[in-house]
Amino acid sequence: MTTALVTGATAGIGREFAIQLAARGHDLVIVARDVERLEELAVELRRERGVQVEVLPADLADREAVARVAARVGDAQAPVDILVNNAGFGMRTSFLENDLAAEEGMFDVLCRAVLVLSHSAGRAMKARGHGRIINVSSVASFIASGTYSAAKSWVTVFSEGLAGELAGSGVTVTALCPGFVRTEFHERAQIRDDAFPDFLWLDAPSLVRDCLEDVDQGKVISVPSLTYKAMTTALKVVPRRFVRSGGVVTRHRPPPR
Repeated sequence: MTTALVTGATAGIGREFAIQLAARGHDLVIVARDVERLEELAVELRRERGVQVEVLPADLADREAVARVAARVGDAQAPVDILVNNAGFGMRTSFLENDLAAEEGMFDVLCRAVLVLSHSAGRAMKARGHGRIINVSSVASFIASGTYSAAKSWVTVFSEGLAGELAGSGVTVTALCPGFVRTEFHERAQIRDDAFPDFLWLDAPSLVRDCLEDVDQGKVISVPSLTYKAMTTALKVVPRRFVRSGGVVTRHRPPPR
């Protein structure tokens, strides 16, 4: 039996990863801040999928908590075969309007935690000769729009670099780059479903299913839907000045997931 560890597992994309990985027969280690919601999800997955579920509460903005999760990821006695770095959140206001501590917290969750956990997983998986690392990035990584966009750009490029380093080892790395997804991520940012056209919105089950198929094929970048594939392809070829927005993400222009 293989084991998958999912961060940010209690809602949205992370929850869907947990559900679909359990449906594939993987045991789980689920990570999030909310212990009660973790326990509720664990009970649901054990009952409905018959898998083992380990609950690991952690705030990934806290370095000691990240170290605990990294130790679990690298535990040779209880191997983690699939790591899903999904935990994250966005800011509703621009960089200079935000408190620096809040920006540092977002950086720690979106970048540092991904780096630390991928380092632990990459070493352990390479030693065993197999494994999968999935880093949830965003189509925002292809544009210049504030620190969320910058952080996700780091995740995408980091994933590409790590994939190259692990090539031929039996370990793959995939950066998932979704656009707008109907999850709590956007509900917390107070983004209405009608804030953007329907064709820009994705649903988490289809998104995760498509991503896992890309992972099975060893793809390094997974972009969901023909719409976002076309958009990201165009962004790669247009002059860079056309993808800049002044670095501002406001409540009227929230980041994609």
